[in-house]
Amino acid sequence: MYSTEWCSYCRTLKRAMTERGIGFAEIDIDSEPEAGATLEALTGGYRTVPTLDVCGKYLVNPKIAEVVEALELCN
Repeated sequence: MYSTEWCSYCRTLKRAMTERGIGFAEIDIDSEPEAGATLEALTGGYRTVPTLDVCGKYLVNPKIAEVVEALELCN
């Protein structure tokens, strides 16, 4: 999950995923500038957080239901 420390949507989504037992790795694009550049390349120039890679599909600012659905489709 691409995120930032100051992003309230990121904190909300992290909490929701943790409550549902959904594992994730967090990449802070502010502390890892190269990750920010990678995110821009993957999303057509945007640095929107949270962005998740779920089985090769990028979800930009998703709701928890979208994350769950994407995980179900890739399993």
